[in-house]
Amino acid sequence: MMRLWMIVAAVLGLAMVVVLIVHSGADEVARAMLLVGWGLIPVSLYHVVPMVLSALSWRELLPRPSALGFGAVTWIRWVRESVTSLLPVAGVGGDLVGARLAYVHGVPGAQAAASMVVDVTVGVATQLLFVAIGLALLLSRSTAPAVLAVAWFVLIGIGVFMAAIAIFLRLQHRGMFAVSARLAGMLLRHDRHSGAAAIDEAVVAIYRDRPALLRANLVRLAGWAAGTGEIWLVMRFLGRPMDMIDAFILESLGAGVRAAAFMVPGALGVLEGSYVAFCALFGLPAETALTIALSKRVRELALGLPGLIVWHWVEGRRLLRRG
Repeated sequence: MMRLWMIVAAVLGLAMVVVLIVHSGADEVARAMLLVGWGLIPVSLYHVVPMVLSALSWRELLPRPSALGFGAVTWIRWVRESVTSLLPVAGVGGDLVGARLAYVHGVPGAQAAASMVVDVTVGVATQLLFVAIGLALLLSRSTAPAVLAVAWFVLIGIGVFMAAIAIFLRLQHRGMFAVSARLAGMLLRHDRHSGAAAIDEAVVAIYRDRPALLRANLVRLAGWAAGTGEIWLVMRFLGRPMDMIDAFILESLGAGVRAAAFMVPGALGVLEGSYVAFCALFGLPAETALTIALSKRVRELALGLPGLIVWHWVEGRRLLRRG
């Protein structure tokens, strides 16, 4: 049922993208994309900056004796983003792949899984802070009815996600993996409590290391903010330079929509529609908004497809060795 929902959501999202492009004027959108042209290469390459910051944030959560090097955490983060962006995995498949790759590179299984759980929590929490900062900047620029309507919608979403994070944190401190393992044991007549209990202990140990946790949050927040450069670059190549604060606002609101639409593969259609609505607040036409969104799609493909190839190559080599 989950896979069926993912396929339906992806098809509907793709249809929505097509409708938006046709409604906004396919010729105008194509002309804008051609205007960006070769600028898509530096836009795509620039994403390495926020990706590296996200990788370094996760590295702070790994146990020091088995902490991965800069190159290892960066390419694992690359694979994580590739899986999450391009495969129908409900936003969590990339994290599972990342935990497995960390284990393959020598991080103990419990610590690898625990670091990924806390990293997801850090990512969502800092993303909400990033969105809240962008919303505050938007309201400082204007209090028009359209802006206030967007603000209320975003505030409701922030409230829901904050409640979800609070529950998730509570479960992490109450041994959620051990409870899940007990239930699985009753159903499958197999005791997995020890492994789950080890993950729970590792999660709590990470939260006890307050300095490392603070560094992880600060670096991850910097990574979200660094993503502003993508929109700024696209607008420069379009010949319509945008103020960095306005680009920050657009990036933060787009990040909030992507988080809310995690059940839709790649937030397909949802992200494009949100950019059309948000860009209208700045007086930007729909074709410009779709150019920004489509530039991000090109970047996801340009970096994501090689990431998936590398992942399959690594797993294939392991299977051959075991064979």
